[in-house]
Amino acid sequence: MEKQDIVIVGSGCAGLFAALQFPEDRKILMITKEIIEHSDSFLAQGGICVLKTPEDYQSFFDDTLKAGHYENRRESVDIMIRSSRDTIQELIGYGVDFARASDGTLLYTREGAHSKPRILYHEDETGKEITSCLLSQVRKNKPNVQILENTAMVDLVCTGNTCLGVVIRRSDGSYDTIPADYTMLACGGIGGLYTHSTNYPQLTGDGLAVCMEHDVALENINYVQIHPTTLYTKKPGRSFLISESVRGEGALLYNAKMERFANELMPRDLLTAAIYQQMAKDGTEYVWEDLRPLGEETIKTHFPNIYTKCLEEGYDVTKECIPVTPAQHYFMGGIHVDEESKTTMEHLYAIGETACNGVHGKNRLASNSLLESLVFAKRAARHILEHYEALSTALPAIDFSRYEPAETLAQKRKERILGEIERLNQHGNQ
Repeated sequence: MEKQDIVIVGSGCAGLFAALQFPEDRKILMITKEIIEHSDSFLAQGGICVLKTPEDYQSFFDDTLKAGHYENRRESVDIMIRSSRDTIQELIGYGVDFARASDGTLLYTREGAHSKPRILYHEDETGKEITSCLLSQVRKNKPNVQILENTAMVDLVCTGNTCLGVVIRRSDGSYDTIPADYTMLACGGIGGLYTHSTNYPQLTGDGLAVCMEHDVALENINYVQIHPTTLYTKKPGRSFLISESVRGEGALLYNAKMERFANELMPRDLLTAAIYQQMAKDGTEYVWEDLRPLGEETIKTHFPNIYTKCLEEGYDVTKECIPVTPAQHYFMGGIHVDEESKTTMEHLYAIGETACNGVHGKNRLASNSLLESLVFAKRAARHILEHYEALSTALPAIDFSRYEPAETLAQKRKERILGEIERLNQHGNQ
């Protein structure tokens, strides 16, 4: 393919927000593994954090560090919090419709491990609202941005420690190379490597895999978050998330005897551990969650998607409890980046869930993911523009047969990633 200024691997909120930061004289190509709507950004239910008032700074900072077991990079947390209000205003300018009171003021909700309400939301589909608006803005106002769907990145093209672009596989099985001055990896998490996950199954850690093969530094890739509450089912496929927001609004958890057994607003990792312990004690594969304390009006207006999905599964959450169980949800580790989202390879950036800038530490605070993705995506784009250096190096010859059979390559990469995660869990992150 012809040379691009910037190639963005991924089409979630991080990739789209980055694309919107570049001027129209920059030629940008976005590739996405499936259709563009099959991004985990569309699935985010709860909301997006914001510094509600200057007085909330220390509380927001402390909540993020406490949830992350104080393994967060403090400078990254500071950047995210201080950038949050401008980020929200930019989203509102793009048409994002956050919930508002009758007088037009923004409404805030609270989730687990937050000491106070500071989360903006749109019903229980905040990610879909934000990502849809960003996609609409790219399609309407960025003619310089081309989007290729059903196109997978299978490798980086490098010379020495400089990234020259990517190798892609099209849906028909054909291969090509995309030369680019800069490559941005925004290819999501690793949920597709797990049997039970809230993620789309095509999210298999492709960014991690290619960085491992090219000696690009990674960070804390064994920091994998299990969400405590997904709807229990014996059906195969992606687990349906029951948002932490419902517990923030008053939903309760019960054991087999319909007794409360834990503080529902504990950080996710601690609550997950409590649920696993209770399931083992009860000899069950789930615990019960009770949304009835919220009241029918709140359930139907704030959580219409959850209400509808549960009805489809045979549960009326306004009248009965639902069975919930933990599932893989989020990836705190990833490709190591600095405060500008730059990796250890020249001309290669990583943003969103595939990157690790240290904001989340060992465990992510609820509703920090969308904010972190947007803040550091914008910083990456700005850094590229401020330090732009065109590449004139010719791409080396690529033997595409090395990526076949595709299923064998995917399995080898899965085993390598999960093997490294297991090794780090056993021996530590030294």
